[in-house]
Amino acid sequence: MNKKLKWITEYFTPYEKHSHAIKRIVVSKKTKFQKAVIADTYVFGRALFLDDEIQSAIEDEYIYHEALVHPAMILVKEPKDVLILGGGEGATLREVYKVKGVRNVTMVDIDGELLSFCYKYLKEWHKGSFDDKRTKIVIDDGRRFIFNTSCLYDIIISDLPTPIKGGPAYLLYTIQFYRKLKERIKKNGVFVLQAGSGAIHEIKFHHCLYYTLKKLFKFVTPYYVYVPSFDVTWAFLIANDKYDASKISSKMINDYIRKRIKGKLKFYDPESHTHMFSIPLNIRKILSKKGRVITDSHPIFSMKK
Repeated sequence: MNKKLKWITEYFTPYEKHSHAIKRIVVSKKTKFQKAVIADTYVFGRALFLDDEIQSAIEDEYIYHEALVHPAMILVKEPKDVLILGGGEGATLREVYKVKGVRNVTMVDIDGELLSFCYKYLKEWHKGSFDDKRTKIVIDDGRRFIFNTSCLYDIIISDLPTPIKGGPAYLLYTIQFYRKLKERIKKNGVFVLQAGSGAIHEIKFHHCLYYTLKKLFKFVTPYYVYVPSFDVTWAFLIANDKYDASKISSKMINDYIRKRIKGKLKFYDPESHTHMFSIPLNIRKILSKKGRVITDSHPIFSMKK
């Protein structure tokens, strides 16, 4: 190993870590809420790190963002009004705008400094989506926004960081928050969220999140995709009261891509969808067991150092 290399190290648990060799730090900024670093890595190209955790890399960010957005979008026939919680890079916003007919997108993020940072340095991610006239940026706590807004949305996308102790996000993963969020979804609308690591040694957070949402929604469908720069399988959940997302057919996906998508997708298609929604036996067994409901008074945090 070249001892002269510079590294950014991310801890998955107190006993496991993944390090990225860095060519150079492009820019580093400490905001009110977190330390943000954009660096050029040797393996994955330019990448965004928040508090030393990789958020996305130019080499493979499209895998995560297409997986987060498009399976849920298929379920809403005419998704005109969209709410994104988090998603500071702007790549989730970019993917939403690939869908024809979207009228308004409200993006809520607590860290305005981070948004300005991403707007300036991550143009390859957002592709100008922040400047789209349909975009409304709200700098606010996502929980406060949900509890105070009277707006209704066809789809709500949660692209929030996994909660850590001392961080601002943990109250956006409780049953009290999700109960209020559900009130902001239109009839036959959909909620989709990033749902933590799908790795077997970190599955507790995902399991509890799945169990919590099952208390509120008729259908809660998990799915998973390996993101190379994350070095783990990542988990997602689609929740709603009308559609079982695991029943989405290849024909539905092909029709969606042909008729409703502007431009091209790099990852998502019928075969990728089948792979993401084909859940291994060991994970199915875990999800079938009773979990615990995440509450304001009994929150949950990811396993970090």
